[in-house]
Amino acid sequence: MNPAALRRLALLAIAVLCLAAVGAALFTQYAWDLQPCPWCVLQRAIFCLLAIVALLGALMPTVLQPLFLLLSLLTAGLGLAAATWQHFVAAEQASCSLTLADRIMSGLGLDALWPEVFMATAACADKPRLFGLPYEYWSGALYALLGLAALVLLVKGGTRERYRFRR
Repeated sequence: MNPAALRRLALLAIAVLCLAAVGAALFTQYAWDLQPCPWCVLQRAIFCLLAIVALLGALMPTVLQPLFLLLSLLTAGLGLAAATWQHFVAAEQASCSLTLADRIMSGLGLDALWPEVFMATAACADKPRLFGLPYEYWSGALYALLGLAALVLLVKGGTRERYRFRR
């Protein structure tokens, strides 16, 4: 498979995995009553943003795909930072209202536009768990995996193309 096709496929896979993560969060929210805190819904929004960036990258001409891989890497980094902050800071606070996550979500208006997906209905201290692990572990691990995939494709894909170009 040539590097451009591999990048396109990887960007599509990143988009699908991000949307699957949001779908899984919604399933556990409505089927198992695991309610999201402001940091959880911020991570949902970041997953949606990452899906949009990756999907746009997959649809772009080959020459622009590295740019969208870089944007995917940066967006995954934002998600990983949010998951890390949620675990080490927000989950230890008694209240997480009026936090940065709350202000970002209110500022974007996503909680008013689509409350079924983006409205926080729990406190960060509630620490919902999925299969024994806090949600931020799962989202943080997925952000790290997606960021690593984008990084590898950005570095390795570009190296292969330069090598082929020199021949």
